[in-house]
Amino acid sequence: MEILKTAMAGTLESSDAQVTVEPGDNGIELMIESSVIHQYGRQIRAVALETLERLDVKNARVTIFDKGALDCTLKARVECAVYRSNGVSENLPWGGVIR
Repeated sequence: MEILKTAMAGTLESSDAQVTVEPGDNGIELMIESSVIHQYGRQIRAVALETLERLDVKNARVTIFDKGALDCTLKARVECAVYRSNGVSENLPWGGVIR
């Protein structure tokens, strides 16, 4: 799936994450800011990249501001931001793409 426009999902509340996706042209550029980056940075990165791969996103700039979100929340936020970037708002395959 191509990232057509900048889109955001999530909040900056505790136990959530705010994910922004923007069009890119040089693969996946991932920036993560988290209060738990030293403990869970690798896992946050892995979850984000796996979700983007399952959505077949090849080029994007992705920014994640994590406030202690669980993996399922990160997946949902990344998926939602990607769908919003494509204007998809109906008949979403929630759970069909993310395992």
